[in-house]
Amino acid sequence: MPGLETALTKLRDAGFKITNARLAVLNTLYQSGNHLTSADVIERIEADDTSIGRASIFRTLELLTSLAIIRPTYVNSNTPTYILLSKEGHHSHIICTTCDRVIELDECHVDKMMDQIEQDHHIHLTGHLVEFYGICDTCLPQQR
Repeated sequence: MPGLETALTKLRDAGFKITNARLAVLNTLYQSGNHLTSADVIERIEADDTSIGRASIFRTLELLTSLAIIRPTYVNSNTPTYILLSKEGHHSHIICTTCDRVIELDECHVDKMMDQIEQDHHIHLTGHLVEFYGICDTCLPQQR
């Protein structure tokens, strides 16, 4: 599980212990491979382990976000969904503005742009979250 191992290493390197709650949240996000709301994460964890409280799950989501291990995204909602970042610290996807379908991009297409941003702004970037918006091929005929 390279994504999970990378996340655990980042946690340890930042000086944090691997608690049951942290491991459960990471496992849930990793195994899902999709965007999950905090309610989704809670529901899945409670189905497996009732000893982990909601407050611990929320604190874990906040910690993992602050360490750039996961990222919250807002897909046509005020409720964030969470996704585990890649080993390289990035995540990109396309969102259909008609049906809200999310298409994950496995390959990073913005590396050259990041290089240019680093040069132009004298900064070392450690990750990114890119969202493209459009109309998927299923919805497009309905738009015409």
